[in-house]
Amino acid sequence: MSSLSAETSATAGAPPTTWAPLRIAVFRWLWIGALVSNIGTWMQTVGAQWLLVHEPNAATLVSLVQTAQALPVLLLAMPAGVLADSFDRRWLLIGVQGFQTVVALLLTVLTAADRMTPGLLLSLTFALGAGAALQAPAYQAVVPDLVPRPLIPNASVLGSINVNIARAIGPAIAGVVVARAGVPAVFALNVVSFVVFGLVLLAWRREPDARGSEPFLPALLAGGRYVRHSRVVRRLLLRCTMFVVPANVLWALLALVARDRLGLGAGGYGVMLGALGIGSIGGAFLLPRVRSRLTTNGLVAAAMVLYAAALLVLVVTPTAWLGVLALLPAGVAWVGVLSTLNANLQTFLPVWVRARGLAVYQLVLFGSMAGAAAAWGAVADAFGLTTAYVAAAVLLVVGAVAGALLPLRDTSGLDRSPAMFWPEPRVAIDAGQHPGEVLVTTTYHVSGERRDELLALAPDLRRMRRRTGGTSWALYVDAADPTRYVEQYTVASWAEHLLQHSGRLTATDRDLDLRARALSDPPTEVAHLFTARLPGD
Repeated sequence: MSSLSAETSATAGAPPTTWAPLRIAVFRWLWIGALVSNIGTWMQTVGAQWLLVHEPNAATLVSLVQTAQALPVLLLAMPAGVLADSFDRRWLLIGVQGFQTVVALLLTVLTAADRMTPGLLLSLTFALGAGAALQAPAYQAVVPDLVPRPLIPNASVLGSINVNIARAIGPAIAGVVVARAGVPAVFALNVVSFVVFGLVLLAWRREPDARGSEPFLPALLAGGRYVRHSRVVRRLLLRCTMFVVPANVLWALLALVARDRLGLGAGGYGVMLGALGIGSIGGAFLLPRVRSRLTTNGLVAAAMVLYAAALLVLVVTPTAWLGVLALLPAGVAWVGVLSTLNANLQTFLPVWVRARGLAVYQLVLFGSMAGAAAAWGAVADAFGLTTAYVAAAVLLVVGAVAGALLPLRDTSGLDRSPAMFWPEPRVAIDAGQHPGEVLVTTTYHVSGERRDELLALAPDLRRMRRRTGGTSWALYVDAADPTRYVEQYTVASWAEHLLQHSGRLTATDRDLDLRARALSDPPTEVAHLFTARLPGD
């Protein structure tokens, strides 16, 4: 592992197959380490649930294991994104692995000593879920730093394959280990999986992140502000919700379809889950070819229609084997939509806010899944399984058609690298004596057709100022001189504005800013105004 390095040359001249990112040594080792860790997590889930099957109220306790694992994602996604954007991501990942190793070891020792109670088991499971929630944004945010931009979609697909392989292998291994050596052995193997991933991270050599840490609350607000004022990110999140909400009917109610409609037992249900996993992995082989023939919008729409067809076949057919076959294209469509959206987000988000943007995506994804599962359960109870699946299929088709009205923007040509082109601001007073908001003004002198050009650029300027730190924005025209326009926006603090100077703007933002400034004759005038301290303040 000492040879780990970001060998981007490994991809030179290679066709962009799904597996191409694995030619890069550092990505390959991290992917393998994450796979081992994911297998251990699925094994731990099975072991925890088995430990509770003989307790009173076993059904409730067993279901709470999944809740204890998933709830931290909803609670900690945004704080995790802030931490991943504020600190060195490699050391953050190493720290999380150390924390999870300690928790898993405690779980193993207490279970082996027969000291494990249901409440303690759920608490430690929650702690492991918290570690996973803290890890996810940081891990996803480093992927664009490890592989060349054209391979990011393939790396995203490999992330989905990783999860599906672990989902297929982990429970099977856990079942054998529980039968032969007991639950403590399963928990001990989970400890080993964390140690393996931790060693891979320690062997990874890279330059420390140059980003300075931001105060937690301003960084949290900045992440939310960026998402709120970025049309590209908002559209990706909307399309994710439009797919996940109806599509999750499959995951929420598949066990009931297996038992009540197809007459299958636990073994048959396992086969159905395996078919979904196989479909997801098979989709990895198809996606590069599909991407070369369809636009991103076309791919997402086609996958939604394919998923809808699979849902209809699943609840209409009385034949178990046909229902199992229908899950293969469902797996292809699931990985196709989510990996495509995830890859688009990874390539678009600038480095300073990448983990926070991905954290919001995780929040929307898991929140939609949790809410949709409850909603589809209620629909099935009230109107039946068939109605629930048909309604979900209709929503998927409607969503695919609506995608034409809500298209995803092609961001492949955008330069998302940091651009530090604003000159150092001139300051003649002590900023520390004026801790309030800062007003930034830019005066343009434009006439004739240039006024129309400036007004046409104004909405993009507003979004750019707001997503990089501005808390308000306005454009004014001088009543006495209609060729004089004054753009002004406020920033929460001087420190926040300096971050705009030092890396929050991208090369695409620079091009927009320079286009607007080029319209002014004479050149634009920029001023920075501190909040004045009044008597008695």
